[in-house]
Amino acid sequence: MRNNHTAGKRSREADRNQRKQDKNERLRRSRENSGGGIPIASVADIQVAAMATPMPDVFAEAPEAAAPRSSGPPCRLFVGSLAYETVTADLATLFGTIGHVLDAVVLVDRDTGESRRFGFVTMDRKSAARAVKELDGHSLHGYPIRVNVATDRSR
Repeated sequence: MRNNHTAGKRSREADRNQRKQDKNERLRRSRENSGGGIPIASVADIQVAAMATPMPDVFAEAPEAAAPRSSGPPCRLFVGSLAYETVTADLATLFGTIGHVLDAVVLVDRDTGESRRFGFVTMDRKSAARAVKELDGHSLHGYPIRVNVATDRSR
């Protein structure tokens, strides 16, 4: 009688192992199919691909938009203490007297649409240094403006 019980237990264990293998096989096929048939790359594959791919030149200028020759990567300037009537075009014009302006913006309140009385100007490094020297304290629409190199806002 003992042999029958042991044989039944072995049969149940074999069935359970077979169901487990079937389930693992279904999961494997499901994972392969969920990626659209594309196997997921391993970390080693990603690292090898990253090392083999050349880095793009993020500061390269498009030939059709060739600006005057810049001196180094762009620099972002913070411009504060602006008058309420100062707009982006005013900043671009003022800083354009110093050097080539890549970007200028006066920030506005999203609810009221009024100026937040500060903005940012992006220029090449040499022109930016000159702008900080010459325009910090300069009067624009009756207000002496503050010009500094912008710093990243910490979160």
